Amino acid sequence: MTQYAAIMLAAGIGVPILAALNAALGKLIGSPTAAALVLFAIAFASSALVLLLFPGFGALSKVADAPKHLLLAGVLIAFYVLSITHVAPHFGVGNAVFFVLLGQLISTAAIDHFGLFGAQITPLSWIRAGGIAVMALGVAITQLA
Repeated sequence: MTQYAAIMLAAGIGVPILAALNAALGKLIGSPTAAALVLFAIAFASSALVLLLFPGFGALSKVADAPKHLLLAGVLIAFYVLSITHVAPHFGVGNAVFFVLLGQLISTAAIDHFGLFGAQITPLSWIRAGGIAVMALGVAITQLA
């Protein structure tokens, strides 16, 4: 469990860095969309390399049989990258990521409560809702300073 927590902490640290770097690239080259395309090209190459280095290349043959709604994840990551790359230079990385985190808290609660997309069901109790509210308040406080 500690290993998973460390990986996700690193991913969380990377999200605002990704936002700031790609927003700066989009601003520098004058096109958030072009910056997003460059990001995805590098992400594709990186993922392909990892797939070649570790077992799992054969799994690609199973994608055609997967339910098509599962591929929506690609559209959602494109939406995130395109939106943060466009919005962050105008709204600030902190403000942009604040609303991303707020959205994550809301959607995570719904996904867990209803067990959407095969997730483990974790009902939204009053205590859990209160904890989510405290987290949202904590993130909001960081933006008031």
